Amino acid sequence: MAKLYFYYASMNAGKSTTLLQADFNYRERGMNTMLWTAQLDDRSEEKAIESRIGLGAEAHRYTATTDLWESVSSAHRVEPIDCVMIDEAQFLTKDQVWHCARLADKAGIPVLCYGLRTDFQGELFPGSMTLLGIADSLVELKAVCHCGRKASMNLRVDEEGKAVKAGAQTEIGGNDRYVALCRRHFSEALRD
Repeated sequence: MAKLYFYYASMNAGKSTTLLQADFNYRERGMNTMLWTAQLDDRSEEKAIESRIGLGAEAHRYTATTDLWESVSSAHRVEPIDCVMIDEAQFLTKDQVWHCARLADKAGIPVLCYGLRTDFQGELFPGSMTLLGIADSLVELKAVCHCGRKASMNLRVDEEGKAVKAGAQTEIGGNDRYVALCRRHFSEALRD
C-alpha cells in the first residue's frame, strides 16, 4: 500500500540530497519517478532541484494554484509513475498536501515530501503543518549545530550575520541567509 512520507529537517541537513538519492534508487531499478519543487525557489537556473553538494535533477515546478492530483494522475494515465518526490514541501498548500495523500490512497503512488518543519521564527509552515498532521510516516533528518547538538531551527541572518527577528515567512536563500542551530542557540540569537 502506498504511503505519504514527510522527511523534515532544518537547513543543511541534506533533504535535497536524500531526495535525489531516493530518485536514483527508483530509476536504477527501472522505475518511473516524478519530481516536483516550488516555483518560488529559483536559486538554480540549471537544475530545478539542486543539493548543496552539487547533485541535481530536473523537476516540475509547482505554485500555490497547481493541482497536484490532476497533474500527477494525468501523467500516470499516460505512463505509470512509481513514486512522486517533492522538494521544498513546506511551500505546499494544505489542499496540495491532501492531493498528495489522495495520490497515495487512491492512485497507489507513494509520495515522498522533503522540507523544512519551521520558519526562521520557529513557526510551522502551512504545508509542513498539514504533513505533520496527516503523513503516514514522519522522518527527521539530522543537521548539526556549531555546538555539536542536533540543529532543529533555522535562523535567518542579515548581510552582517546578525539574527533577523521579523519579516515575511518566506525568503529564499541558502547559507548566506540561514544558519541551522539547536533550539538553545536559536533562542539565544533571537534574544541578543
